[in-house]
Amino acid sequence: MSDSHNLRNVKRTVAYVYGPEYTEICDSLSKVPNRASMVHSLIEAYGLMKYMKVIKPQVASMEQMAAFHTGSYLEHLHKISQDGDNDDPQSSDFGLGYDCPVVEGIFDYAAAVGGATLTAAQSLLDGKCEVAINWAGGWHHAKKDEASGFCYVNDAVLGILKLREKYDRVLYIDVDLHHGDGVEDAFTFTSKVMTVSMHKFSPGFFPGTGDLTDTGLGKGRWYAVNVPLDDGIGDDKYFQVFTSVIQQVKALFNPEAIVMQLGADTIAGDPMCSFNMTPVGIGRCLQYVLEWELPTLLLGGGGYNLANTARCWAYLTGTILGQSLASEIPDHEFFTEYGPDYSLEISPSCRPDRNDAQQLERVISTIRGNLKNVV
Repeated sequence: MSDSHNLRNVKRTVAYVYGPEYTEICDSLSKVPNRASMVHSLIEAYGLMKYMKVIKPQVASMEQMAAFHTGSYLEHLHKISQDGDNDDPQSSDFGLGYDCPVVEGIFDYAAAVGGATLTAAQSLLDGKCEVAINWAGGWHHAKKDEASGFCYVNDAVLGILKLREKYDRVLYIDVDLHHGDGVEDAFTFTSKVMTVSMHKFSPGFFPGTGDLTDTGLGKGRWYAVNVPLDDGIGDDKYFQVFTSVIQQVKALFNPEAIVMQLGADTIAGDPMCSFNMTPVGIGRCLQYVLEWELPTLLLGGGGYNLANTARCWAYLTGTILGQSLASEIPDHEFFTEYGPDYSLEISPSCRPDRNDAQQLERVISTIRGNLKNVV
């Protein structure tokens, strides 16, 4: 899988947020059980740890999370978390229940994830690294006063707010299958944070937002960029759309720091059955952004085929470090999950691409027209 021309001799300092307790608490998330361990074990098995500074994550305090979330939401999460109470009548007001089940310790999980992303952001502020990674983060749907789409804390927003302490303009790029609605909402009225989300947009698909016409409000008008896509898009077309938009975004917004959410639910073989990407395609998008050499915070996100998500993020870690990884999955604790082929590569499926070239051209030219309003 060596995209060798992309592996120019990269010498960037990379911080990797990791701690056994942190991984264990992330493993408990019912939607992606043990995913955090699978991702970390594969990165370790490929021998990538020695190229990174390992940083132990701090746990976020109530006060730190209140930089974005309301006190009433955090207090309620804390209260029900202690006894895993699923019957509290107030819970539904806070989005807790259906797709954000209440389990014992959910507050500790939220504080761990929020704290890990804050730790990563702080290491960028302190100049300890140029790139900081929290693969167990990227929970982009949570709103200030409600949980949404398996997201209990919006660590991406907390990370952006932390970077804003030093950097005037922060660019958020979201390549998850789903619209990064929580992050867009958080910054919809400001011109200091630009949000760019590439996602599946079709009737009935969660969260239902992220239309081409959603461009921010008030002072933030034109500072939200949405790239709605249809099923079946593959690496080449995706990269073409990505660079057409991101090139213009960089030129006009001129960011000083980047937060990128790299959800892996766009990958062929994901149970979402929507896009037809491979880690190589996502890696090319990531590489494009890393070449700007700006302080960059990288987060995970969706990814419900657990082995493919681990393949993807291990491959991306190699990309970040300029290391090409052997095709054979190395022997490690979760080796059996990678059968029947035990290889790092993921082949696209034969799903048809429903993205019409003319329609994509219209999307790109609309976005370019909108971006001309950015001052």
